[in-house]
Amino acid sequence: MKTIILTKDKLNIKSNQKLIKETINASKLIVFPTETVYGIGANALDPMAAKNIYKTKGRPSDNPLIVHIANKQDVKKYVKSVSPNALKLINAYWPGPLTLIFNKNNVVPKATTGGLNTIAIRMPSNKIAQKIIKLAGVPLAAPSANLSGKPSSTKLEHVKDDFMNKVSIIVDGGDSNIGLESTVVDTSVNPITILRPGSISKKMLETTLGEAVIDKSAKVVKGVTKSPGMKYVHYKPKGEVTIIDGKIEDMAKYVNKATTRSSKKIVVICEQENVKLFKVKTIALGSIKNPSQMAHNLFATLRLMDELNAKTIYIHHLGSKELAYPIMNRLIKAAGYKVVKV
Repeated sequence: MKTIILTKDKLNIKSNQKLIKETINASKLIVFPTETVYGIGANALDPMAAKNIYKTKGRPSDNPLIVHIANKQDVKKYVKSVSPNALKLINAYWPGPLTLIFNKNNVVPKATTGGLNTIAIRMPSNKIAQKIIKLAGVPLAAPSANLSGKPSSTKLEHVKDDFMNKVSIIVDGGDSNIGLESTVVDTSVNPITILRPGSISKKMLETTLGEAVIDKSAKVVKGVTKSPGMKYVHYKPKGEVTIIDGKIEDMAKYVNKATTRSSKKIVVICEQENVKLFKVKTIALGSIKNPSQMAHNLFATLRLMDELNAKTIYIHHLGSKELAYPIMNRLIKAAGYKVVKV
């Protein structure tokens, strides 16, 4: 298979618009940008298309796919009902980085929802994503565009590394704006529950709803899961990842001592302000004063570890305030929950 790469400008050409629609109608795959990360998309109403996503990503088929729509009103086509609280969240955060889970109707096949009777839906704010969904004429099932288990893709080169000549079309939208996948919220239960943290925080949700929200995003699920990112290994570079929880000075002592015991290639990931504390190769995730920068750089930094051939990777725990919380959610999973306190 030869992959066609389309730039933003080429989406205005009628022949390319026709190609996108034909690709989706033929159960084939298209990678496109969103404001969070790149997605690998196919017709959410087509069981064969969903199976192609799972196969191409190497993704377990019980890991549900998020369905992307281009109009708020379309949600009613695929769900049994929209609760008053779900409607509040739709009106407050769509389009944007919020995925909502509903009880599904029979329009969307279980091949798309990981065999579940619930469906995860979001409306991206990225204009390219919206245009592609509209051109397709159907909702698009679109998990993050990465091989299963690897860090998500936030740059065109990431997508090409994983999917060049494995999908029909790749749309170049430049770097992702946010860099973290969407917040996933289950509205099919009461009280509403966060299953995956993102840039829309628990505090923001509670302010919008005027009531408490439960957060189960840190829970490790062994059985059925309604959200991506709760059950399987995610975001992992090839090297062994360890989170170091403690003062940065204590981490520096721990890592610098470890370098005398190990001949493996060691790389540290930490805040920009603390890079000089380490004697080994150290990569700045971003500034302590700019959590959005760290979120934006997260997956590109994890992918850089493989380029550096890092065998042992130490990452400083960033805490749990604001965006540090969803960032650490991803990093702890990248480490396989291996956390050392110093």
